[in-house]
Parts: sequence; structure tokens; C-alpha cells
Amino acid sequence: MNDLLPDLSDENGDTVQWLPIQWRDFGGESIFSGQVETLHCMEDNSKVRELVNQPGHGRVLVVDGQGSLNKALLGDLLAERAVENNWKGIVIFGAVRDAGALSTMALGVKALGVCPIKTEKLGAGNVGVTLDLGGVSIASGDYLYADLNGVMVSKVPVK
Repeated sequence: MNDLLPDLSDENGDTVQWLPIQWRDFGGESIFSGQVETLHCMEDNSKVRELVNQPGHGRVLVVDGQGSLNKALLGDLLAERAVENNWKGIVIFGAVRDAGALSTMALGVKALGVCPIKTEKLGAGNVGVTLDLGGVSIASGDYLYADLNGVMVSKVPVK
């Protein structure tokens, strides 16, 4: 199955919400899903590092980087840690780097774009907060579904 979201939309109606953002795919897995962990940060990936170094339990990390493309919130080293710790995907409303390496990893990665510049490491960011991406509310514990058609979220698991 190459297209998950059209069927989810048809079968679940208003239970799922599409994030009206044109994501770019960077990971080696184009279809991924899981329960959400949220993070809000700006040009500082300290909390991304903390989270991917913890057991992911098949979750998806959703990072609101406020749309900034000035610094990359994820690169190959952190993505490797995410794979090792069983994260299924990372969705970043911001930039990533090491795009070539990311494309070879068993991890779903979506972002707005790329930037070769690393972030500051100031420990800034808020984990577990409710995010608003494209007018859609996303909370830790929600469920995320992604494929080449984009990203959908739901408060409950859907099939």
C-alpha cells in the first residue's frame, strides 16, 4: 500500500484532520504512523536530542520549529539515535540537514526544508505542549499518520 491517507480520510471522515502543510519527505520510510510526542522549540535542538535518546516505543515526534529554515533541528546523528531507540518518525515544522543520510534510514522524516547549519544548544524548548500547525491542534498522545500525501492526526487510533 503506497497511499495511506486517502483511505484514512475516506473511511474516518472528521475523526482525522489533515495538516494543510506541504511537507517534504527526507526519511527512508515514506509511510509511518504512531502516537505523538510534541515539542516546541526555536533554532535549538537540545530537546530533540533529549527525546530521541529516550525509548520511542514506536512514537512519532512532532516538532514545532516555528517554520524557521535558518537552522536544522534534525541531522543524521540524532536520526540514528531515533532509529536505535524505536521512534517511527519525526515531523518538523522547520528544517533538517544531512538529507542524503536521512534518506537511507529506517525512519519517517518530514520537514519544511533543509539547512546545513546546526542549532544552538541552549536547552530551550517545551516538551508535551499542545501545538497548532496549519490551524490543527496536535497534543502529546494524539495519533499521527503520514505518507507521500502529507500528514493527518487523530485524537483516537484509526484504521
